[in-house]
Amino acid sequence: MGIDTWDEIRTAYQVARLGTVSGAAEVLGVHHATVIRHIDALEKRLGTRLFQRHARGYTPTEAGHDLLSVAQTTDEQFAQLASRIKGIGETVAGELVITSISGVGDLLVPVLARFQTEYPAVILRFLTDMRVFRLDYGEAHVAIRAGAAPEEPDNVVQPLVRLRTGLYAARSYVERHGLPASEADLTAHSFVGNDSAESRAPFNRWLRAIVPTENIRFRATEMAAMEAAIRAGLGIGFLSAFKAGEDPDLVEIMPPRPEWDAPLWIVTHVDLHRTRKVQAFLAVLKDAAKSWSV
Repeated sequence: MGIDTWDEIRTAYQVARLGTVSGAAEVLGVHHATVIRHIDALEKRLGTRLFQRHARGYTPTEAGHDLLSVAQTTDEQFAQLASRIKGIGETVAGELVITSISGVGDLLVPVLARFQTEYPAVILRFLTDMRVFRLDYGEAHVAIRAGAAPEEPDNVVQPLVRLRTGLYAARSYVERHGLPASEADLTAHSFVGNDSAESRAPFNRWLRAIVPTENIRFRATEMAAMEAAIRAGLGIGFLSAFKAGEDPDLVEIMPPRPEWDAPLWIVTHVDLHRTRKVQAFLAVLKDAAKSWSV
C-alpha cells in the first residue's frame, strides 16, 4: 500500500467516523476539497461506492463499512505504536498522560505537581472521564481505576490505596433536620446520590438498598456536583473521609465502613510499564501514597 493510498483511507475513515466532509477536514488539518478528492480517488481505485452522499453528510455503504473497519484497526495500531515510541527515550521528557476516576484530583494533583517539579521537561495531561481509556491503544500511560482489580491481559495492575467513605451532611442541614439516631432513622432524611441506579460503587448500592429512592432528592453524575450539593445542605451523602474529616462545616452521620471502601489501582500497559518516564512517575506516586490518610 502506498503512502498516498493510506492518506485516502485515513480520510475515508474520518469521514465515516464524523459523517461530514467539513468535520474530517478539520480533524485532518486539510481543506475540504482535499477530503473530497481523496474519497473520489479511493472510490475510483476500488471501483465501488464507499459512501452515500446526502444533504446531512456521508453514510458508508456496505463496501465502505468493510474497508473502514480495517482502517480503524490500522489507525489504532499506529496510535499505539506512536505511544510506545514516545515512551522509549532515555530522558524523562515529553508528554505523560494520566487518567483517573473523578473525585480524586485532591489526592493526585499534588503528586503531579511534585513530579513536574522534579521533571520539568514533562508535559502532564490529567484526564478524567466516565469512559475507560484504552491503554492498549496508547490513549494513556498510567490509569488510576477504582473497584475490582482490572483483568485486561496486557496490563500491569498494582494496588494504590483504599479510599474510605462515610456519610456526611452540612452543619446547616443538621441544624434544620437533626441527626438520625440510628440506621432506621435514615428513611426520614433527604439524600444526595448518584443519578445512575447502575453505579457499581459499593456505598451507592448500599444507599439504594437502605433508603427509598424518592428520598434521594438531589441526583447527579459528577462527584463534584454531589459534593457541592452536600456542602450546600441539600441532603446527606457520601464523601471520601480524606475530604470531609477535617472540615468543620461537615458533620459525620455514619463513619466509614469497610464495605464502603473503594480500592484504587494503578494500571499501566506492559509495553510502557518499564519505560523510564512511567517508572519515574510511579515512584513519585507510590512515595506520596505512603503518607496518605484516606
